[in-house]
Amino acid sequence: MSLADRYDALLFDLDGVLFRGEQTIEGAPEALAALHDAGRRIAFVTNNSARTPEEVAAKLRGHGFDADPQEVVTSAIATAEILSSRGGGSAYVIGERGIREALRSAGILMPDGELSGVDYVVVGWDRTVDYDKLRMASLLLQRGAALIATNADSSYPAPDGLWPGAGALVSVLTTTTGLRPEVVGKPEAPLFLSALRRTGGQRPLVIGDRLETDIAGAVGLGWDSLLVLSGVTSREDLVASQVHPTYVGRDVSALLEDASVDG
Repeated sequence: MSLADRYDALLFDLDGVLFRGEQTIEGAPEALAALHDAGRRIAFVTNNSARTPEEVAAKLRGHGFDADPQEVVTSAIATAEILSSRGGGSAYVIGERGIREALRSAGILMPDGELSGVDYVVVGWDRTVDYDKLRMASLLLQRGAALIATNADSSYPAPDGLWPGAGALVSVLTTTTGLRPEVVGKPEAPLFLSALRRTGGQRPLVIGDRLETDIAGAVGLGWDSLLVLSGVTSREDLVASQVHPTYVGRDVSALLEDASVDG
């Protein structure tokens, strides 16, 4: 029995697990193809709220993966599901196409211009943010809007270095208002739960390369996890960490083996 056979849902992180920037991780497309052929339930799970599921799936296909948009669960999708479950309402959005399309599809109103009030201020990654957007968001929060963060990633790893992430933008608002955000993305539970619902499974395995997001989130939910060493985490990092995965593997090919290395 392979490791994948022990679970009815496989939740994959992307960068560091399936690819690294523009480089496809060797053997990963073949491993995913074998899992698809075996009928495994798969979700591709990302904190990135800027891209739509179609855009994420297209990027995966560009790396050689057979990816369907229905298998992609972004922090934007999970955020929209949460607000929809609360009856919808209106939101002032700092974010790009991914979060705006997700909210629009969920029936969330997104008025523009100078506003007197909205139900939510939703903050995702936004490369066009300016002072006026942050000013308006701060004022709306002071008038009673709830602060929702698609994720709390402080930085975005770009080819030329680290760029400010959604969490950096959220910190401007929390510093200004003193409010605490409700965070949807990893390592918090909502994104993981949304991904599991999408697969229809009940016994998931989280596959990731980051201890502080992928593995910590799985631990918090009491789920099993596979840490792959194809990304940012080394064995030395693992030894020094207080967060421990269920399994450790060189890469996602470990899912096809009887991998039993306890983290």
